Amino acid sequence: MASLWEYANPVKFMRLSGWLMPVSALLAAGLIVTGLVWGFFFTEADYRQGATVKIIFLHVPAALMAINAWAMMLIASLIWLVRRHHVSALAAKAAGPIGATMTLIALITGAIWGQPMWGTWWEWDPRLTSFLILFLFYLGYIALWSAIEDADTAADLTAILCLVGSVFAALSRYAALFWNQGLHQGASLSVAPGTRMDWAYKAPLYLCMAGFGLLFLALVLAGTRTEIRARRARALMTRERARA
Repeated sequence: MASLWEYANPVKFMRLSGWLMPVSALLAAGLIVTGLVWGFFFTEADYRQGATVKIIFLHVPAALMAINAWAMMLIASLIWLVRRHHVSALAAKAAGPIGATMTLIALITGAIWGQPMWGTWWEWDPRLTSFLILFLFYLGYIALWSAIEDADTAADLTAILCLVGSVFAALSRYAALFWNQGLHQGASLSVAPGTRMDWAYKAPLYLCMAGFGLLFLALVLAGTRTEIRARRARALMTRERARA
């Protein structure tokens, strides 16, 4: 069985991602469209929250990917720091804007969902606040990559920032368990005993979550491929300048 580390080679990574990316994108589109249409048009309104609850089909998958994107960046950054594989650093870089977008979607949809339920667009709730801080870390991560010209130095510093930001990624996921106060409800989905959600909502929600996960994979692969090509182009330009 081929070692996973073989795909740290840019050539092998480009070959693998060349067919995996479109497959992931097509599956993501099918799952997201099916889940959203099913959820928005073929589920009943909740007896407490009415039709407003249907924003869960956007909010929960986006929030889940906002946290998992940072987790993926953390793993890729650790691989860079330990193994010095450039593909992992470039994959982390590519995931940054995607994770920031997912976090922003989660914040906006959460505000739209929360306003009729809580009577306010924003509350300094532990989970909401930690999500906002996570979004700011995403912006700082993206800005740090852009501010440093040397790619290896940028990868080192952004990896350290990723380690620090992981605290807030964890808080975003588990804040409701750490603090009892706050308006945000507990987890909509849980492996703990007891039914939190009817399968009429669970089924389309699972489709949306799977679709968002595959969408993230496709976008990260596309972004990493773009970063590899850009790195090659810069190397060729530097070589041409040296010859001139």
